[in-house]
Amino acid sequence: MSGNPQADNTSEIDASTRSVHVLRISETGEPPKREQCSVVVEELVTLTIDGVGSYMLMCTPCDLKPFAVGFLFSEGLIGSADDIAVLSICDDDPNAVRVRLLEPPTDLESRRNLIVASSCGMCGTTDVETIISGLEAAGDTLKVPGGILNEVADRMHSSQKIFAHTGGTHAAGIFSADGEIIALAEDLGRHNALDKAVGKCLLAGVPTQGCGAVLSGRVSLELAAKAARAGIELIAAVSAPTSLAIDVASRCNITLCGFVRPGRASIYTHPRRITDAAEYAGEIEEG
Repeated sequence: MSGNPQADNTSEIDASTRSVHVLRISETGEPPKREQCSVVVEELVTLTIDGVGSYMLMCTPCDLKPFAVGFLFSEGLIGSADDIAVLSICDDDPNAVRVRLLEPPTDLESRRNLIVASSCGMCGTTDVETIISGLEAAGDTLKVPGGILNEVADRMHSSQKIFAHTGGTHAAGIFSADGEIIALAEDLGRHNALDKAVGKCLLAGVPTQGCGAVLSGRVSLELAAKAARAGIELIAAVSAPTSLAIDVASRCNITLCGFVRPGRASIYTHPRRITDAAEYAGEIEEG
């Protein structure tokens, strides 16, 4: 399975928005006005893995094949797209994805067979320490100047087509050392967007190891864990990280940057990858 991780399907993007009527009010003294606007679609998507089971996932119904691949990867059910024998959208249900693995896992005790909400990437998970301890440390090949952080954030924002129409989606992008965004995806859920972006890379045969990830919102445990599983070395987020995200990034050798804004950013872990800050790496107590 290979292709362009940035390829768009216009019909899928169109299916991700819905037109509604609203009543606009203002403080100018003008009477309320009935207007039309677009909202992001939230739907239940069924992911069925032959011989394993089904997941019910709340998401924005676009990029469903990359979403399925990225989700299976982050759940540890596949190591690459080559582990998939069949990946298809059901003919009678555009929100149903079927997957057949070449070698279905035999140990399914930890599998989460439930509805995964759009706001939660780890619903049903009870042992956080087990999740963190099972993550591998990222490599140490990526070096970027600080200015690239805001550049990739700007590129991500300008590529958010659904957000431009609705204001209701998050985005995640995978970027290279020169700041090129090689895969980008949108979804109403932050973790879904990252799964889609990683899935696009996997389907195109583009390695995510040694890359960075740019995120449109805050960084919580599930996002840091998904980045660690993908071998991401740097996370650049426009908002804040949580305490557990910082713990994961520290333990997994990930440079975690938050509050990425024009001219500034906050580096929480492993600052040596940011060339402007490398000589001050000792200012942060790692671990």
